[in-house]
Amino acid sequence: MPKRTSPKDAAKVETVDDLEEIVSDKREGWRANAAKARRRQRRYKKRLTDELVRLVHHDDPDILD
Repeated sequence: MPKRTSPKDAAKVETVDDLEEIVSDKREGWRANAAKARRRQRRYKKRLTDELVRLVHHDDPDILD
């Protein structure tokens, strides 16, 4: 069984396509229906995206101003 996506995985993202490949829900097959699985994937992507923004802002605080 693959491991669940973690905010630490944000360091592995270099392009948007990497985000799609990295995000994985190890319990996807156990979800009640496809809509709930898609919702969970969106949450994982949002967490990674927020972590990427935090990392970029931490490295160069003037980049987002």
